Amino acid sequence: MPTRILLLTQWFDPEPTFKGLVFARELVKRGFEVEVVTGFPNYPGGKLYPGYKLSVLQREEIDGVKVVRVPLYPSHDTGAVGRVLNYVSFAASSLFYGLFGAPRPDVIYAYHPPLTVGICAALIRLFRRVPVVYDIQDMWPDTLRATGMFSNERALKMVSAVCDWVYGHVDQLVVLSPGFKRLLIERGVPETKIEVVYNWCAEDSLASAAGGAPSSFPGPDRFRILFAGNMGKAQALDSVLQAAKLLQDRAPALCFVLVGGGVELPRLKQLSAEMALNNVVFLPQVPMSEVGSLLSAADALLVHLKRDPLFTITIPSKTQAYMAVGKPILMAVDGDAAKLVKDSDCGRVAASEDAASIADAALALMNSSAVERERMAANSHRFYREELSLSKGATRFSEIFARLACEGGR
Repeated sequence: MPTRILLLTQWFDPEPTFKGLVFARELVKRGFEVEVVTGFPNYPGGKLYPGYKLSVLQREEIDGVKVVRVPLYPSHDTGAVGRVLNYVSFAASSLFYGLFGAPRPDVIYAYHPPLTVGICAALIRLFRRVPVVYDIQDMWPDTLRATGMFSNERALKMVSAVCDWVYGHVDQLVVLSPGFKRLLIERGVPETKIEVVYNWCAEDSLASAAGGAPSSFPGPDRFRILFAGNMGKAQALDSVLQAAKLLQDRAPALCFVLVGGGVELPRLKQLSAEMALNNVVFLPQVPMSEVGSLLSAADALLVHLKRDPLFTITIPSKTQAYMAVGKPILMAVDGDAAKLVKDSDCGRVAASEDAASIADAALALMNSSAVERERMAANSHRFYREELSLSKGATRFSEIFARLACEGGR
């Protein structure tokens, strides 16, 4: 009999999600029987996707993956009430199904956030005696505090206490970086209970990217350092514009290409104009199917986040995509992400929100020989394949699931 895995996740395809159908499908390929319990798709807009209608239960099967959708309150308002109702309604529905409707699995995999999914998984474990793997993608309450989602200290302490309860009532914690593991150990979680499994990227989308860069993309006579993704407060891209100002006369062939959208984009464009920067190019957001072409057209790829204790223990998701396409990386994020680039020897590291440091690292990349940059690119791709890929991650999870299923069957 194949090992039965119950994937408990509030968001699943066709919603934009990370460990969704691609992960479930990979587990099926490896011989697991997979049932997904999720909500009716409504993220990020808070409205049900076309073709879906709220009901008590909806069953689908996609590429051998059984998908059960349970009712929830669709909402992604900025207000706390709608968001809490969204989280709690899914937790209640999935708990009821997990206790009374789902065939007994051998292992439960629960994806965090939100925390309510972890509570649900811990309660199913308590009553059905099924081991739980809890995958922590956001370190609550730290993320809530850093993003400003919650500012009430009493509420944050309550969230912290619930997190501790969940950690104590699951069998295995999986985290995305060594820093997450260190923080959990500091909070009293046994080291033996925590595994680091790095995230992977949307490999299919990058591999299927077709076509070249748009005509507005700088030509090969420039050294093009590209940033792709959201431009928000957390990215703190003012420092990159300041670095561009420092390099405008010093290295006129070097330019920064910023691709994407976000709340800060209009202000950044205005700031670039006020600074009279001729070495910064803004390009609009493109579909995921076209991102690979832009990444491949660049000479180096930039990661930047603001200086914050939370970001020193995380690895921005674009890091994996950058490494997968095999390009030198300019990593301007302190902590674990910088260590990843140093350990893999695939680029240069700069300090977060330090324009001079970013400028120096950019200049060092441009002044490296073609052979040196090719070596960095090869190291980047190899490190992704060996340490960060879907295949590597699925193998690690498969080992965890098999061990817990064996232990649970004793």
